Amino acid sequence: MLRAMRQHAKYFYVLFFIVILSFIFWGVGTVDKSGDTNIVAEVGGYKIPAEEYWQSYDRIYKFYREIYKEKFDEAMQKSLNLKEGVLNSLIENRVLLIAAKDNGITVSDAELNEAIKSEPAFMKDGVFDNDIYQNRLRLNRLTPEAYEAAKREDLIVEKMKRMIELSAPVPPEEPTNVAAQDDQAAKALREAMKNNARASAVRAYVEGLKKGLKIKIYPERLS
Repeated sequence: MLRAMRQHAKYFYVLFFIVILSFIFWGVGTVDKSGDTNIVAEVGGYKIPAEEYWQSYDRIYKFYREIYKEKFDEAMQKSLNLKEGVLNSLIENRVLLIAAKDNGITVSDAELNEAIKSEPAFMKDGVFDNDIYQNRLRLNRLTPEAYEAAKREDLIVEKMKRMIELSAPVPPEEPTNVAAQDDQAAKALREAMKNNARASAVRAYVEGLKKGLKIKIYPERLS
């Protein structure tokens, strides 16, 4: 059970983290074109570009290939259902953004500045380096304004996600199915239970919100 719970929670958070990376470097925008063949889904007033989807898929594919190596065969890929998982995570990301805005969740300039300056990718010898920051954005064909706008929305989504996780039921202090003397196993099980409860709370919240949103998926564009 411990292994299953760890894998379940880890898969959810890995997908969400990789989607956040794509979210930052692509940003989000309102759907302003009808019949746009460059989008794979529409969520409320937001669109999910095909390039963002395939970038996210490529990252998660490489992640699992690096972990499982030769075991990452066709059967495992089919069991993980990566294409559907990536798309669902991208949709969840948009739903959480909509929910955050509806709940008045914002990120201040100070919070944004602190998050950017704490990003290891922009540091040199443990300190934020503006030249590295500018160069990395330039390599990704991003302006500071575009990156910071997307990063702010990423932080807003993370705030919303944390708020939902706080509502998750707390697992019992002492898992009854683990020997009392095995403290390490008990702690590991409790942590897995907490992560699973958080992931379940977020998924349940998102699924509830989906029912009130107009969501359109273009499966033919995912092949």
